[in-house]
Amino acid sequence: MRNFHSKLLAIGLAVAITLSALMPVPAEAAALSTYLQNKYVDWLLRGQAYTPPTTVYVALATSASGASACGTEVSGGSYARVSVTSSLSNWAGTQSAGSTTVSSGTSGQTSNNGAITFPAPTANWGTIVSFCVFDASSGGNMLFYASLTTSKTVNNGDAAPSFAAGALTYTIN
Repeated sequence: MRNFHSKLLAIGLAVAITLSALMPVPAEAAALSTYLQNKYVDWLLRGQAYTPPTTVYVALATSASGASACGTEVSGGSYARVSVTSSLSNWAGTQSAGSTTVSSGTSGQTSNNGAITFPAPTANWGTIVSFCVFDASSGGNMLFYASLTTSKTVNNGDAAPSFAAGALTYTIN
């Protein structure tokens, strides 16, 4: 149960994000979706079963996201959500960035251990203003989201947008 709880919390109780040079810094810590808030409360306090996703999918949106829905997700032009498997090797332990052992730190923070890179755009994607994390490669349930401090216009032929290793950090308060 402790391992399950750690994974669930690592997925998103609170998220502070710093992006690589290709993506702007988000405006605020990400917030849990209504879906995940309900699942977490029911699992933790009401004894209901919840199986966290073994893989999460990072999405980009051209309009603001909220607790009940992701903004307008990018579509076309080779866009696809990026999958990240939930594992010790893909997400750092709370003791330090880049660690691959079970969390033992006191910071409540984890980060991606590898780059999260979207496909190179083959059409204009528009101006990216937020991102969302889902439990499926399309459709599915949104888990958490955040707005970007500075929007990023992504056009045909631009370099593939990417979150550098260690740039996507989750802080559990």
